[in-house]
Amino acid sequence: MSTLFIRYPAKASVDSGAAQTCPFALVGDGGHLERQGTSPLGNLGELIAASRKVVLMLAASDATLLRVKAPPLSAARLKAALPALVEEQVLGDTADCVLAAGAADADGVRTVAVVQRAWLEVLVKALLAQGAHSVSVLPMQLCLPFQPGSVSAALSLGDAGYELILRRSQYDGMGLALPGEPVAALHTLRAMAGDEPVTLYLSQEQLKQFEPLMADAANAPHGISLAEDHWQHWVAASRSAGLDLAPALGAAGASAREWQRWRWPLRIAALAVLVNVVGLNVEWMRLKREANDVRLAMMQTFKAAYPKETVILDPVAQMRKNISLAKADDGQAAPDGFIAMSANLAEALSVLPTRDVIASLDYRERTLQAKVKPNTVDAAAMTQIRGALQARRLELTEANPGTWQIRVASTGAAKP
Repeated sequence: MSTLFIRYPAKASVDSGAAQTCPFALVGDGGHLERQGTSPLGNLGELIAASRKVVLMLAASDATLLRVKAPPLSAARLKAALPALVEEQVLGDTADCVLAAGAADADGVRTVAVVQRAWLEVLVKALLAQGAHSVSVLPMQLCLPFQPGSVSAALSLGDAGYELILRRSQYDGMGLALPGEPVAALHTLRAMAGDEPVTLYLSQEQLKQFEPLMADAANAPHGISLAEDHWQHWVAASRSAGLDLAPALGAAGASAREWQRWRWPLRIAALAVLVNVVGLNVEWMRLKREANDVRLAMMQTFKAAYPKETVILDPVAQMRKNISLAKADDGQAAPDGFIAMSANLAEALSVLPTRDVIASLDYRERTLQAKVKPNTVDAAAMTQIRGALQARRLELTEANPGTWQIRVASTGAAKP
């Protein structure tokens, strides 16, 4: 996808009531220019929605750059300390401003951009309302090409006059709204730039107007060279600006649009969760009723079979116990009882040449545990014993070397 770059005019010209047009450029991922022109911000909705990112270059006169020395702090602590660091250089309340700090230089000095919060929120929300996926806001003066030892400037003609933009160093710049008088603009530029050479970027139409003025040696200011302005200059310089004001807006910034993009998916997900929770609760209530019905039927069956039983905690376990006791009273040994299982083990050991292999027997929870004497049963003998026990519907597992656990086999595992 492409990136849309927009140079927005100064707030002063907007307040004057002049019709506002914004120079824009649509740049592909490879850096090639796909489309450029000028248009009111409200007419760029299609391009804004189709772009991966929108870079808004805020008018230099609306973004004040301050050089502040700050101690080494984490990002969170620096954000909290910025109002106190700049309050002496800001007219008004710092709470009404958006503050964004750049990287510190070797001396610990940072560039802090100060923008009126209400104005910046209006612009960012306007972009988000038109479908912007991601928004970056850069001071326009830091998007000018810069060469050390010289001053870069741009003089753009808007609906309310000239807008002068200066970049005096890598981290310093400013802007000023001027009347639409070319000679006065040149002299103002020369005065603000000091004695350093100036490169003034102008459009092709402006070059035709300013070149004759610069040729007049008597009236033209010295040390100003003219160059044709191209969007490639702004795009290349914006990548090293180092100051993005949008994240400093917090919830009103570009992240708000990201939440709006997920609004309907989140609603659908919440509805799906709600439907599943309701369905699970309905199914749980149905299964609970069935479980109560089954338990009631078991209780009734148990009471019918054993009317003298007064305490019924687990009808299934008590029924199994009573049946086992009844079989024992009738002379029938339970298949998982100690006597029956030990007798079957003795019969299974008859396949061995020597039966004296068991060191001890223990019976617990319908499981017969036998400890085998060391070096008395090899792998072949184990196979024979397992086969003999399976024929008697028993299964043997070796929990530890020399320790057998014997229990009644399940129906699927038993072999007649």
